[in-house]
Amino acid sequence: MILELNIKNFAIINDLKISFTKGFNVLTGETGAGKSIIIDAVSMILGERANKTFIKTGKNKAIIEALFYIEYPKEIKILLNDFGIHYEPDNTLLISREIHLNGRSFSRVNGHTTTLTMLKRLTYYLVNIHGQHEYQTLLSLENHIELIDSLGNKELYFYKDKIHDEYSELQKIKSKLSTISIDEMEKERKIDLLKFQISEINNANLKFDEEDDLINEHSKLSNQEEIVKTLNGIYNILDYNSYEDASIIDKLNVITRDLDKLTRFDINLKNYYKNILDITYQIQDFTRDIRSYYEGIEYDPERLALLDERIDLINKLKRKYGATISEILEYRDNISSDLDKIINDEKEINKLQKKIKEKENYILTLSKKLSNIRNNIISKFEKNIVNELNELNMKNVKFKVKHEILEYPNIKGIDKVEFLISTNPGEPLKKLSRIISGGEMSRIMLAIKSITANIDNVSTMIFDEIDTGISGRVAQTVGEKIVNISRRHQVLCITHLPQIAAMADSHFLVSKNNKVDETEINIKNLDYKNRIEELSRLLGGVDVTSTTKMHAKEMLELSKKLK
Repeated sequence: MILELNIKNFAIINDLKISFTKGFNVLTGETGAGKSIIIDAVSMILGERANKTFIKTGKNKAIIEALFYIEYPKEIKILLNDFGIHYEPDNTLLISREIHLNGRSFSRVNGHTTTLTMLKRLTYYLVNIHGQHEYQTLLSLENHIELIDSLGNKELYFYKDKIHDEYSELQKIKSKLSTISIDEMEKERKIDLLKFQISEINNANLKFDEEDDLINEHSKLSNQEEIVKTLNGIYNILDYNSYEDASIIDKLNVITRDLDKLTRFDINLKNYYKNILDITYQIQDFTRDIRSYYEGIEYDPERLALLDERIDLINKLKRKYGATISEILEYRDNISSDLDKIINDEKEINKLQKKIKEKENYILTLSKKLSNIRNNIISKFEKNIVNELNELNMKNVKFKVKHEILEYPNIKGIDKVEFLISTNPGEPLKKLSRIISGGEMSRIMLAIKSITANIDNVSTMIFDEIDTGISGRVAQTVGEKIVNISRRHQVLCITHLPQIAAMADSHFLVSKNNKVDETEINIKNLDYKNRIEELSRLLGGVDVTSTTKMHAKEMLELSKKLK
């Protein structure tokens, strides 16, 4: 229940405070007085999207606050706990909304910042606004089955939730099946390709470390002549005498002998002698190894051809399967797994197909049980709607819920539901959108709300000009219907009809005050005397006479007796 609504700098509202009461609250006022702006402000609290055009001209931000008393706290407590927001022990809930000139808006619940999604989830259990937009909702075929289901009991919701869960699981299984199912021709082509690739790689007998060895050996054999020539030149420099010059080893031997002689005169030269002697031995060893190495090299054209062929094969495989031998072998392992999977997928496909069939049969069984429950609700719903509409002066109305059974279940079961109506004798049943006027729509909506009021746990209902297109005795009946709803819910109603306004527990007059430099909205909770004045205006328009005042007083007295 909305206890208090505070609106600041919103549209043409400067600073407005409204304290609503339990039961039936009515808002009246001349056309354009600002009644709808108040409903717009409530919509902001409920999480509707806002923009800076809502901010009063010359102000930086608009602020809207609503204090609620929670009559049905179960769902609210669960949500607040999920959101990490504390629940007040006095069952009150404070929601605020700020709209800034930069286009941003901020929402808070009990002082905690929330997102619009969180706010909408929360306020879903607090307030329902019924106006022209909901009329369009009623015309939508997909909402008809939801309305029927709203009249169901725990058994209906058990089957409905179960079907929803099972159907969602069924779609996951079908999706998994589609990812592994390919036609037989495509499957055989893929198997042949994978087998060929695996065979091609396996036949190469690749080794992780062979490529560097192959390239090194190939380079050696390809450049054999230059290697032998160069090594022979090095050998001649080290150990070959000519008439013109001695070899390096001969020169080292001369140095060694000379140092050996000198050590007889200077013992300190002993270390130099030993060092040069070691160097001479090492170079002699090195020279012999060089000669042995190049003399051992044999030209082998067959081996070189084999190396060319091997390197070409590896390069071919690298172009097809990976940049390195390691990547080629990894690719082979991966496609081997793919091949095994394709071969084994036939078993998995059969398993999934069996599971799908079982799941579909189970969903069909659940759907039939749900359909029987819906059918019982539909029978009662048709009778109740006709009775309600008869009371609302639609005497010759026929109302039918067209209930069709689908060939295959969907996420809602096997039922297709559509509301049909005939408002005149002899006229066939037609869709709501094709025949009903604004007044008829208002009455159908009110009839539905009268039926669902006892099961709807939303504490506050707002009727925004539900009296469209009606008058006279029908208006009186509409007022009585709203009174019945207000016995279980707080009702806020915008109306232009005195018959409805007279039934209210609290009557608020919305007026517009035009000043020199601005316009502002005022709201006043009317006492008995002022209610007579306002009802007289609604009855007689501009000219308020003693007769209209008397009539207004009679309406108030009569409404007390009716309530």
